[in-house]
Amino acid sequence: PQLPQLFLIRLVMSSNMSAFGGAYNGTLHPSIFLLLGIPGLEAAHVWLAIPLCFIYVVTVLGNCTIMFVIWVEETLHEPMYLFLCMLAVIDLAGSTSVVPKMLCLFWFGSREIRFEACLTQMFSIHALSIIESAILLAMAFDRYMAICQPLRYAAILTNPAIVKIGCLAVARGAILTAPFPILASRLPYCRTNVVPHTYCEHMGIVRLACAGTVISNMYGLTVALLVVGLDLTFIGVSYAKIIVTVLRLPSREAQAKAFNTCGSHICVIVLAYTPALFSFLTHRFGHNVAPYIHILIGNFYILVPPFCNPIVYGVKTKLIRDKVVGLLLRRKDVS
Repeated sequence: PQLPQLFLIRLVMSSNMSAFGGAYNGTLHPSIFLLLGIPGLEAAHVWLAIPLCFIYVVTVLGNCTIMFVIWVEETLHEPMYLFLCMLAVIDLAGSTSVVPKMLCLFWFGSREIRFEACLTQMFSIHALSIIESAILLAMAFDRYMAICQPLRYAAILTNPAIVKIGCLAVARGAILTAPFPILASRLPYCRTNVVPHTYCEHMGIVRLACAGTVISNMYGLTVALLVVGLDLTFIGVSYAKIIVTVLRLPSREAQAKAFNTCGSHICVIVLAYTPALFSFLTHRFGHNVAPYIHILIGNFYILVPPFCNPIVYGVKTKLIRDKVVGLLLRRKDVS
């Protein structure tokens, strides 16, 4: 008679425990995963860590500067800048959840990550991505209200309303992402505990399982389509109405001024969604794409938006630029 499937899985796992260096702890999942890094570019890991470290330092300094300036300058306590402050917090948290471990991997060869830590990192990455998408949608709504409904702007986007929007964004991200680590923790990992990536993301971990991945795959696809599809649709509708309203303005100067207030946000949207869509499409359909391309696109999606966002807003938003310069000059005069 055939042995039950669960017994066979346990049998295979027990026979492979020595090969995994005792990574399995007697359960259906390993106690540790081994992050491979960027397959095919292992020899360049040490050198790749240098620009990675630079990007992370600039990300931390840039986003902390944005948060500090908005915090201390009461004139910036407006909806657009409060949403920007939320975006800076999310960018900082997202980078910090990934980059320090990547630097340890590239510089010191520290590949081990505990199973629970891997699931926590997975949750953080995807939850923060969903929260960021919600904040970008809120920023599009803010621009729509400011340009298309200016008389109702102050009455609708009050401070309590902004707090509620932020809480809803966090709640949506947490609720939609919670099933990812729960489903992943219930899968049997009997083939390998080596993750061919620089961090723990949902599809990379699920692919290591030897059974029962259909639900995880379908749920991941549904969440991606739901979040990106709906958010991008509403952002597109908001900007379509903004364009119609701006083109009706009587003077070219007024049109240019209105479009300029949206320029930074449009740049941030492109930076956020373009690498995310490329990463999603290569994971789902790019089966013939070289593995290191998958990983590089995934790293681009995690690293570049948090690095560029404070630069974009610092350069294109005159009020923030002036406040930063003013604070620096004030400190110089004091010293």
